[in-house]
Amino acid sequence: MKHAAGTLAFIARFVILGLAVAFVIGLFWPGSGERLRTRFGLSTTAPVQQVSPARSGMGPVSYADAVAVAAPSVVNIYANKIVTEQALKMYNNPVLQQLFGGMPTTYQHREQTLGSGVIVNAQGQGYVLTNNHVIAQAADIQVLLYDGRIAKATLVGADEETDLAVLKIDASNLPVIQMASKQDLRAGDVVLAIGNPLGLGQTVTMGIVSAVSRQLNSSSAEDFIQTDAAINLGNSGGALINTEGQLIGINTLLIGEAAGAEGIGFAIPVTTARKVLDQIIASGHVVRGWIGANYVSVPVAADSGLPSAARGVQVTDVTPGGPAALAGIQPRDILLKIGNDDILDPTDLRRHEAALKPGSKAEVSGLRNGSPFHLDVTLAQRPPMSATPVVTN
Repeated sequence: MKHAAGTLAFIARFVILGLAVAFVIGLFWPGSGERLRTRFGLSTTAPVQQVSPARSGMGPVSYADAVAVAAPSVVNIYANKIVTEQALKMYNNPVLQQLFGGMPTTYQHREQTLGSGVIVNAQGQGYVLTNNHVIAQAADIQVLLYDGRIAKATLVGADEETDLAVLKIDASNLPVIQMASKQDLRAGDVVLAIGNPLGLGQTVTMGIVSAVSRQLNSSSAEDFIQTDAAINLGNSGGALINTEGQLIGINTLLIGEAAGAEGIGFAIPVTTARKVLDQIIASGHVVRGWIGANYVSVPVAADSGLPSAARGVQVTDVTPGGPAALAGIQPRDILLKIGNDDILDPTDLRRHEAALKPGSKAEVSGLRNGSPFHLDVTLAQRPPMSATPVVTN
């Protein structure tokens, strides 16, 4: 028994001595234990792998490549306008001045508007797409290209409803921007705005898509992209691009601090811009179909048991002598289909009628007092409609 106890005490002393030696070695030579285990093939630590930021799901570190692709196609526009203003011409004679105060007169002065534009390809030629309010009533339009060249621009045509205008410049080797082939934007997508804010020169700002299919004028077929990318005075007509450098919109207006807003800007989708561009180049103007009726979303009571996303529109009034009136459409009618397409909401119907040619016929289906009806409407050309944006840039 005493022999076994002595043996255990002997082993314990050696274990304690070994632990003490290991502690001293680890204290003065850190990492020596791991090196010894590796040498004798006893290491169990897996090698640490470096994760590239580009593959970590966090997005690219820089958007410089996208900017380098699109920036040469964005131009600065300087539109000189002759502005006529009212004034009072004062008499030289003090007595007459005291009696009559002054004589109404007018005077003219030159005013310059700053804006931006995008060089686009149409029918194999380079055109500049910009906003109508940038060049409206301009007597002279100058375009500053990315490479420093200055070119005089002529107006091909403009469309007030979408606030788009097409310019032609006499210059060679124009860098044409690539338009996005499909419009599948989602809220949260990263976008970049390129333009000439406040005349500072070409500037890039970044943000996200805040919303799509925004409408600011209920009587127009607007379909704005809302973004929080910084857009300022002078950005009008500039490019809104995706992270691949493709054009997805034309920056057009903002809601500014005067309205108590911040980070609310709007761009015209490239799909709309392309249609307007093609029509203006083909005929100098844009032609839209019109059924001659105003309509709103179908009201659905909260306790009706119907789904909140009820489809269709409700007619509020019909233009006398217009296509809808001649077809027999009446106020309070519920319109559900135009042709073979379902009507989703008022914005959807405005886009459908605008896309149809004047003089063409379309069958409109709906409900009147709960009973279904089908009527043929011969569309007319939409009369001029002036959209009033909140704050243009």
